[in-house]
Amino acid sequence: MRISRRSLLGTAVAGSALAVVPGTASAADTAFLPPVDQIPHRPRLVDYEIVELAALLRAGKTSSVELTRAYLARIAKFNGPFEVYGDNGLYNAFVRIDEAAALAAARAADERLAGHRRRGEAVSPLCGIPMGIKDTIGVKGMMAQDGTPAFAGNRALRDATAVARLRAAGVVPLGMTICSEFSDSVIGTFSGNAWDLDRVPGGSSQGSGVAPVARLAAACLGEETGGSIICPAAVNGATAIKPSPGTVSAAGLMPLAPGYDIIGPIARSARDSALVLSAILGPDLVGDPQTLAAPNPFPAIPFVPRVGKKPLQGLTIGIPQTDWMYVNYELKPGIAPQSLYGAEHRQVFTRLAEQLRALGARVIEFPGLDITDPKLNPYVGSTDVLATVDGSPVSPSGAVIHSNKYEVRYAEAVAQFCASGIPSAEAVAALTAVYGRRAPGETAPSFASADRLLGGIPGSVRYEGEQRRRTLIANYTKALADAGVDFMLVMTVADVIGRRAGPEPGFPVMRAFYQVPNVLGWPMVSFPAGFARGLPVSAQFWGPRFSEPAIVQAMIDYQAHHPEHHTATPPDPALPANRKVIPKPAPLPPNAPTNDPVRGDEAIRKAMGR
Repeated sequence: MRISRRSLLGTAVAGSALAVVPGTASAADTAFLPPVDQIPHRPRLVDYEIVELAALLRAGKTSSVELTRAYLARIAKFNGPFEVYGDNGLYNAFVRIDEAAALAAARAADERLAGHRRRGEAVSPLCGIPMGIKDTIGVKGMMAQDGTPAFAGNRALRDATAVARLRAAGVVPLGMTICSEFSDSVIGTFSGNAWDLDRVPGGSSQGSGVAPVARLAAACLGEETGGSIICPAAVNGATAIKPSPGTVSAAGLMPLAPGYDIIGPIARSARDSALVLSAILGPDLVGDPQTLAAPNPFPAIPFVPRVGKKPLQGLTIGIPQTDWMYVNYELKPGIAPQSLYGAEHRQVFTRLAEQLRALGARVIEFPGLDITDPKLNPYVGSTDVLATVDGSPVSPSGAVIHSNKYEVRYAEAVAQFCASGIPSAEAVAALTAVYGRRAPGETAPSFASADRLLGGIPGSVRYEGEQRRRTLIANYTKALADAGVDFMLVMTVADVIGRRAGPEPGFPVMRAFYQVPNVLGWPMVSFPAGFARGLPVSAQFWGPRFSEPAIVQAMIDYQAHHPEHHTATPPDPALPANRKVIPKPAPLPPNAPTNDPVRGDEAIRKAMGR
């Protein structure tokens, strides 16, 4: 019998994980945990980092039940009403929780921790740690709705692979964190920013970016297709890892662009994010064959800083000078990126570069790769038409993304959900508009029309698109090699963020090609490095595929010497009686950046006048 790759992959609805290879840490694996008597005093239990909580839980100084109740109490006080895909008046980081299931998981974790203390039984460092899960990732028994009430009733039948691995490690799932509608916007408006409820929270993983910093969870799982982990982490001052595709299984994820989509951790510190990543990475043959491209075993993810005053000695960190910026969502090619940064952000970036040099790194400016040059980049934003399928032109990136969507039953699975009798007529119309297609000459969108396009890409056209993508990857790799650069330092959001309902742009200055790391399949980390007008300023390390150990280690080393940024705590929001619940926030402007790479390509072509 011939089995297609399409038959092995998950569907567009949540909860399709099939194969899980969980593991628990041995006693030697937890040697990195700090001694209890050396843990700094934190004002509240929820202020401790995961590595500190792991040591306290093992020593019996606290319990998972106590910790879980502490987070649930803050959610009850500061999250606001659930199931509100809009401004709910407070943080709105969690769109739904399952308090009973969370406390049951906490009690089970405490039993495992007691076994560790009494009999030396091995438990993961994450045992008993409460976490949130993005509204696109399957958690058995809970709804995953991808930021929209149109998916109400989409209840996961099983855990996504990443969630199953966390559960096997003893993590306590608190519930689902809110995301942008259909995971589209990287600006985000449903949540209130962790530092100012009136400011944009970033998207699409906005709830996962807000919750750890606002002390509503110890960490969260986010998901990125083109900026959805990095953007909310950056504007909330969280510390996050966007892995290379294939590092973490995407099985059980509601896809936006298969092959680009990737699940990753958002926490308060680099060590905490590294712990979560180490628990969820690894091959998943049945659920996500792309994981077979990753090294196996994957190189060890570091958890501790290197010793000495110059831990970055021998590294060359490059600042790309062709990493063009958007200013008010308009592309500004040919202008040095740092010259467009807001004054306070430029000051933080300059100071950060000097701090990295003081830690031993060689930090240099280098050309990078100009994505606007079609000779160097024949893939992103290309005007070339490789084929016409069912009346629609197919670009190089469209050839890849459409084919990948067909393999995961992108339109077909949603059509089956609509036919299940679960969604309302209004929801069916909304889902058809998003997941369907209106072909030339047709009067209304349909799932059948979408499937004709997605499944109609000739093999030769898909191959040409893949080869162009590989050419771009090779050219970008060469740009780093020619300059002797190990990885890059960039600033994704480079000016003070706007208000959620204000007339000004949410991201006044941002990287124009924020989707390129996912196009290349390269990892990125985000970490806070300062403040501007009371709001966090963050930077990112960005390196070649599967360079997670190197960029995570550098981030850990930086935070060990400069902890004042990631340990900063936002003030709790006021609870005014007259704060209104707004069913839906003000719409984003038509030219606001999107997380969807197909629409993103269209925006790039328009911005470059193609």
